[in-house]
This record gives sequence, structure tokens and C-alpha cells, in this order.
Amino acid sequence: MTEDEKFVAEFEACRWPLEQWHHKEHIKLAYLYLRRHPFDEAMAKMREALKKYIVFHGVPDEPMRGYHETMTQGWMRLVYFTMCEYGPAESAEAFYERSPQLSQKKALRLFYSAELCAAARGKTEYVEPDLTAFPRSRKKMPPLI
Repeated sequence: MTEDEKFVAEFEACRWPLEQWHHKEHIKLAYLYLRRHPFDEAMAKMREALKKYIVFHGVPDEPMRGYHETMTQGWMRLVYFTMCEYGPAESAEAFYERSPQLSQKKALRLFYSAELCAAARGKTEYVEPDLTAFPRSRKKMPPLI
């Protein structure tokens, strides 16, 4: 079993320690789901896995904590775009390391105003960006593995 497979298995079983669940791990999980599934299926898996993990670990559902649909979809879209433009890597860690634009937790601020990010509606449903649209690649997604 590869490190990526172990990471996904640990996360999906809610064994990944909450104190080790950070932005980097979000990006790596998004990458791994997108490598293995078409976008809509990867998004559904991400949503399901995150919600299960959050409930399991007792993370409070507050305005700026807990699951946030718009932020999750926003990051999935940025990871997908990066994969289309620059291709896959040999591992999720390698993909993260060579994609420094994805390491900036506040990158979604380029697309969403503070008001929209704080709006309750965005936590439960996807809201399109109000500052600028997400980039779209003219390149095709690399073949799924």
C-alpha cells in the first residue's frame, strides 16, 4: 500500500488525527480523489468524507468552522485546474510541493469577497465567486488512475 493509499484509508476511517488535519491534507485529499474519479464523483466523495470526519471528531458547526460547501468546491476546482494545467505527480505530497499556489490558505480571497465567505448560504450550498471566476483550463484532465 502506498503512502497515498494509507492516507486516504486513514482519513476515510476517521483515524487521521484531528491535530494533523490542516490545509495541506485537504489539498492532498482533493488531489487523490481527483486522480481517481471524475470531478463530480470526486466532489461527492470529498463532501461525504469531510462531513463524516468532522462529525466523528466533534468539530462544532459554526459560521467559520465545520464543513463549508463553497470553500470545499472552490478548492476542488483550483486543484482540478492545477492538475489540468501542470499534470499529475508521482504522489499527493509531490503534487502539493510543486504547486505552491495551492499552499496559500487564503487564495480563495482572490475569488470571493469577505462578505460572501462569511454568508451562511455558502456553508450549505455552492455559491459562485463574486470577485472573479475560477480559471478554466484548455487542457484535458490527465487520465484517471
